[in-house]
Amino acid sequence: MRVLFLLPAVALAACQVTKSDNQTTVEYNQDVAENVAADVANGAKEAGTAIANSAKDAGAAIKNVDVDVNVDTNKADNDKAKNSN
Repeated sequence: MRVLFLLPAVALAACQVTKSDNQTTVEYNQDVAENVAADVANGAKEAGTAIANSAKDAGAAIKNVDVDVNVDTNKADNDKAKNSN
């Protein structure tokens, strides 16, 4: 969906503007537009691959972590003792 936001930039990149005397000519080059679109698609694919690899590595790192939990079950009793003094 976000790629749709790049379409105006792709179209603009494909425009070639020339000025001569009192005349301005704007030409649309389809080959340039296709090349820019392919570059954007390749960049998005590479970014997606990098994100997927990072997530996979992070998941593997989390999976191999040992967690020790120390719970004080006497906390309520300790609070009562503190408040009674």
